[in-house]
Amino acid sequence: MRLLVCDNYDEMSRRAAETLADRVTQKPDCVLGLATGSTPLGAYERLVTMVREGRLDLSRVTTVNLDEYRGLGEESDRSYVSFMRTHLFDGAGIPKEHTHFPDGTDPDSDHACRVYEEVLASVGRQDLQLLGLGRNGHIGFNEPGDAFIPGVHLVDLASSTIEANKRFFASEAEVPRQAYTMGMRAILAAKEILLIASGVDKADAVKAAFRGPVTPQVPASVLQLHPDVTVVVDQEAYSKCM
Repeated sequence: MRLLVCDNYDEMSRRAAETLADRVTQKPDCVLGLATGSTPLGAYERLVTMVREGRLDLSRVTTVNLDEYRGLGEESDRSYVSFMRTHLFDGAGIPKEHTHFPDGTDPDSDHACRVYEEVLASVGRQDLQLLGLGRNGHIGFNEPGDAFIPGVHLVDLASSTIEANKRFFASEAEVPRQAYTMGMRAILAAKEILLIASGVDKADAVKAAFRGPVTPQVPASVLQLHPDVTVVVDQEAYSKCM
């Protein structure tokens, strides 16, 4: 595991964007696993700028997103499909047919999970999986629990996750209570993993995940077992590791 501590969010975002761009340059038709939330926004903005300036071509990549809220689909401006189109796909010229998400509108949760497992199998291992880090140590929507769940699954969101995500909704009451998420098997199958974290509110999670034991109570700690992980954090997120 490689740990890179940056001065601030902007530097962290730049380093993350450069890593993603380098992998696409090396393999233009690569498979990228992508994350949502506020942490990757700076990196996505930089990727869009690179494309618009003619320094990067993302038109041949295939993407698989980690998760989607249950009950929300592409018609909702709060869905992760909408988030990714707004902040990366449309500006970077990634064709819609190259992008993949769990189907949040499928009323049959078992079917939704099974279909996304098939999608992941069909596109092959991610060449690079980008991850954020929840305040409780979650990756994707893999919440703390008694065991690591290997496959795509429906999860009841932790209260801390709902609290953290309410800023994207008009009120906490509007935040969905469930989501579909990629499981640990697919995350750990990625050839390379890049995790980014920013802000003092992530400091406890960074310390627990990368300075503590491997435990499903801190889902991100499982990344200690992966052979090729880069963790890029800012000084605030790293503050409790010193």
